Amino acid sequence: MQSMKRFVLLVAGVLLIVTLLVQARRMQRGGGRAAGEKDLAAKVATPAPDVRAEGWIVAYPGADVTVGTDVAGTVVRMAVAEKDRVRKGQLIAELRADDTRAALEEARARVTEAEADMHLFEAEVARAQRLYDEKVGTRQALDRAIRDRDAAHARQETALATVRRLEAQLDKTRIYAPIRGVVLSRLVQPGETVKENSPLIQLADLDRTRIEVEVDEFDASRVQIGSEVKIRAEGYDSQEWRGRVEEIPDSVVGRRLKPQDPSKPIDTRVLLVKVAFAEATPLKLGQKVEVGIGQQVAAASQKPARRKAAGR
Repeated sequence: MQSMKRFVLLVAGVLLIVTLLVQARRMQRGGGRAAGEKDLAAKVATPAPDVRAEGWIVAYPGADVTVGTDVAGTVVRMAVAEKDRVRKGQLIAELRADDTRAALEEARARVTEAEADMHLFEAEVARAQRLYDEKVGTRQALDRAIRDRDAAHARQETALATVRRLEAQLDKTRIYAPIRGVVLSRLVQPGETVKENSPLIQLADLDRTRIEVEVDEFDASRVQIGSEVKIRAEGYDSQEWRGRVEEIPDSVVGRRLKPQDPSKPIDTRVLLVKVAFAEATPLKLGQKVEVGIGQQVAAASQKPARRKAAGR
């Protein structure tokens, strides 16, 4: 009996030890899994640092134009001044065109003369045709009347073409705004003689501006369309504005701005990333700015956490 009791106690002790070992291993596994999940959650929740870059304010394509003249001449009138707001189609400047106007009046008189000749020769053709049909007139007289009518018609067409050419030339002496915007600079004054294709004013639509940012090429993979952007500028130390990345080019170019950080190389190739403003700002066209482009959490890093949550 005593040997039996000893055996039972021995078996119970072994089972107790095995049970304690299994429980200890389960606790270690559970703690490791929780620690791993915490580390993964911390990695997912911790945002990546912003991409820091510099840029400047630019106008959208077509919103910043230099208005010039297609013909040479003397400026007799500048209808706008710097900082004036102009609408599309508004008169900008006018060149002297006295000779062109005189030539245009002469050409219009020739058109009137040619029209009178046309009426006369049309009547002559009708008369010659009637006499020929009545066997009174000759075929030669009819042919001569038709030739005179056709020649008058050609003179009329030539006069009309001259009128159209002179009207187009006269229209070029009056320069109109191709877009609405603000006059940034007036490049000529009344009385100046300008050559063909000379610039007259610089015009920009200041309601259509954005930022061109020079992002170092090694940060190209960290910039995405739609990424949030924080904007700062010198002279506005306590202010910050919001924007978003709206365009990323497909090629890199040489750096135009000298980086303020001396540790950055100046010969690095850059992406000219386009950033749209998310709110109104007092920033000026051409002004230099600093931006921080925020990083979006990658979807791939979030999938394992979601799968584990779904499994539980």
